Amino acid sequence: MNILILGGGGREHALAWAVMQNPKCDKLIVAPGNAGIARIAECAALDINDAGAVAEFAQAQAIDFVIIGPEAPLAAGVADRLREAGILVLGPSAAAARLEASKSFTKQICDAAGVPTAAWARFSDAQAAKAHVRARGAPIVVKADGLAAGKGVVVAMDEASALAAIDDMFGGAFGSAGAEVVIEEFMEGEEASLFVLCDGRDILSVGTAQDHKRVGEGDTGPNTGGMGAYSPAPVLSQEVERRAMEEIIRPTIDEMARRGIPYTGVLYAGLMIRDGQPRLVEYNVRFGDPECQVLMMRLGAQAFDLMHAAAERRLAGVRVNWADDHAMTVVLAAKGYPGAYEKGSEIGGLEGLPESSFEMCFHAGTAEGDGRIVAAGGRVLNATARGASLREARERAYAMVDAIHWPEGFCRRDIGWRALQGG
Repeated sequence: MNILILGGGGREHALAWAVMQNPKCDKLIVAPGNAGIARIAECAALDINDAGAVAEFAQAQAIDFVIIGPEAPLAAGVADRLREAGILVLGPSAAAARLEASKSFTKQICDAAGVPTAAWARFSDAQAAKAHVRARGAPIVVKADGLAAGKGVVVAMDEASALAAIDDMFGGAFGSAGAEVVIEEFMEGEEASLFVLCDGRDILSVGTAQDHKRVGEGDTGPNTGGMGAYSPAPVLSQEVERRAMEEIIRPTIDEMARRGIPYTGVLYAGLMIRDGQPRLVEYNVRFGDPECQVLMMRLGAQAFDLMHAAAERRLAGVRVNWADDHAMTVVLAAKGYPGAYEKGSEIGGLEGLPESSFEMCFHAGTAEGDGRIVAAGGRVLNATARGASLREARERAYAMVDAIHWPEGFCRRDIGWRALQGG
């Protein structure tokens, strides 16, 4: 099969790595890709948010299957246009992608389906939002209603922080995403992620993970797109996962179908778990980044077969073959991230890194110039490894980190600390 992956980050490098291992893959193109992806697949310059351009490109290249990595093309209707062109695609329609593109839409679905989640209210006026915060008090959560690249959420531990977040969002800090805000109750517990493939009717869990959103060690500092992750998530036990599938995922998929918006693709449920009870924090309509890296490391070549089955709406009876293993990814980011950072610094030591089913360095924000690999983003590399235990995976991942020479970069040294406490 000829396969096209849309995106150019660490998630897409991991997807490409897994797809290339499957014998069904004859040709792989990634658009736009990055310097790491270019080593294993053909990269193409393409505006992945232009649905017409993507469809024309896929037809010209005789593409059989398209995997959409990021959320923006999904919200822009790229999956719809591909389906209209008769091209198989993994990814929800623009209407179904509102589960990520609109926090308030998700809350309405949850209310209708009886999904356990935080109490909420939506505001298009800053003064009304501030009055709500003053009435409720802190801690409280303020979210930009639209897509904000994983950064439009402020967990305010005091009232002043919440009021400042409202000013930032209505002031344009997150562009049009902050034209409306959703304010939610603060949920206590431990957060984890559940990833599910959906074919409009049937659902299949394809792994659990925990990521580290805060930039600093000990989970301190501002939120980021993710500084590292590990899989499986210990807090998402088999029983908690079963409850999440039955009480959260299944009712959501059924409600979407009832509304004539069948959901086909990857559904990522961010969950807050307390006393064995999962509650929904939010949905994303694609694999997480960096969670995808640890999931692909554990799934390997079968990841393609699972995604293909979902796209062809034949998930019924499909099973995941899990090894009793663990995986960890450590993000190397440019100094200054998630604030201002410089691009263009050279990264050394990559040539000597191991590349196997146990260790891979996935590129997230890199470019190549004059034979050199340089940083081209905030989150730049993902040192990813698996092992028989999380501790073994951690040792391998950090050994890769230590072999990379990049003075302009940094990473957290405590990824997985929760799961490894006392272990």
